[in-house]
Amino acid sequence: MTKRVLVNPEASALIAELKGRFGDLMFHQSGGCCDGSSPMCFEKGEFKLGGSDVKLGTIDDCEFWMSKDQFEYWQHTQLTIGVTKGRGSSFSIEIPTGFRFMIHSRLFTDNEIKDLEPVSFFED
Repeated sequence: MTKRVLVNPEASALIAELKGRFGDLMFHQSGGCCDGSSPMCFEKGEFKLGGSDVKLGTIDDCEFWMSKDQFEYWQHTQLTIGVTKGRGSSFSIEIPTGFRFMIHSRLFTDNEIKDLEPVSFFED
């Protein structure tokens, strides 16, 4: 199966550090309110999910979510979570570390589209 969301080694190291401090984590792809369109990291359960959220998969055992509307636009792309130096202006828990999560995207190939990992929808 072709994964919809991946994580690079630098982001994986930051996730491990944050898990050591905060426990289980989750991600939600911001729709642009605070930091443009950035992956936001929260302690698991700290971000209120609803019926308009789609789970794309997991990275380092952390669920990765996005709104249905945004998914309609991004459904043909694979996301890779990375980090960059700097302080974002979001509510994501990595901000005090001096790094922030960011995403790189690329279009799936025709063969990858035939074998995509299924998404799931939030159920209350």
